[in-house]
Amino acid sequence: MNKDQLSQFPVPEISNLPEDIRERILAVQEKAGFVPNVFLALAHREHEFRAFFAYHDALMEKDEGLSKAEREMIVVATSGLNQCLYCVVSHGAILRIRAKNPLLADQLATNYRKADINQRQRHMLDYAIKVSRNAELVNEEDHGHLINQGFSVDEIWDIGAIAALFALSNRIANMAAIRPNEEFYEMGRN
Repeated sequence: MNKDQLSQFPVPEISNLPEDIRERILAVQEKAGFVPNVFLALAHREHEFRAFFAYHDALMEKDEGLSKAEREMIVVATSGLNQCLYCVVSHGAILRIRAKNPLLADQLATNYRKADINQRQRHMLDYAIKVSRNAELVNEEDHGHLINQGFSVDEIWDIGAIAALFALSNRIANMAAIRPNEEFYEMGRN
């Protein structure tokens, strides 16, 4: 694979995609100013594209419970540990914008335990990391601890579900060698 390829798998032309997928990609392009490579890389598997982004949106675009910045914190911290370049770079950019903090994403991707976050967020990420890396060890004690930290049952589900979805996403991005768009590197840094 050369550095100009965005994936090791086929990347369809936008004009050849079903209307709903084409419209989704063009809407993202209009909002962001470019098409994130993950949209193009996943588009060759139409049913999986729809399923992935439906679940992504259900978890990441909610307005209740966790803040959108906290949701991105989970993605960046778990993706860093899972060594997913695409997700660290792309969601790091989104986190910088949503948190209005140019340093936080780099801190979380490297070592969330030393990042400038509050105690509640540290507990949130401890749980997310456990789900992402050792889900078989998650137990009632973990849930009780988060309840004691003020998280609702729905927020605990969201933390775990985001960590789990992005464990999948990290593995797909690594398997397919999806490259992050260069635009992501500069977003939210000023």
